[in-house]
Amino acid sequence: MKGIVFTEYLSFAEKLVGEDAVEDVIEACDLPSGGAYTTVGTYDHGEIVKLTEAFAEHTSTEPEELVRLFGVYLGEVFQKKFGQFFEEAPTLFDFLASVHTHIHVEVQKLYPDAELPSIEMLERREHEAVLRYRSPRKMDALALGLIQATASHFGENVDVSREHGRDDRSEFVDFHLRRSG
Repeated sequence: MKGIVFTEYLSFAEKLVGEDAVEDVIEACDLPSGGAYTTVGTYDHGEIVKLTEAFAEHTSTEPEELVRLFGVYLGEVFQKKFGQFFEEAPTLFDFLASVHTHIHVEVQKLYPDAELPSIEMLERREHEAVLRYRSPRKMDALALGLIQATASHFGENVDVSREHGRDDRSEFVDFHLRRSG
């Protein structure tokens, strides 16, 4: 997993629990990296899982909810750092349809070793869409938070539900999005 996710995760955690608590959690987790991440490095996904479990215990928050909240935070960071991608799309659904075919292509150019999730727009109507997420890391709660932050960016109220499934390729999560209000 790319280091930018880890560095932003630690920034998110600092806002959540404070710098001293973050240092204590990192030390207690005894991570192979020592908790020292660079934005361009690549790190074991298991480290973010271990950190999440520790921060969840520290904050009495369910790990999945913590990951979703991080997704919202990360979505806001991405909007600031990579605003051009958001400016190119007029609506949330347009943006989501471009993630795998445009944005991930550009990310892969910058980070050829990045293992990105697959995001595919399966259905799209005026007020509804179905987005399929596949990743061996199973971070659909992160994807949910990213979707929620992006909807907020576009000023769209969207109800999102998830449906887990499996086909001959792998496990997946279908996000059912419905514009409301």
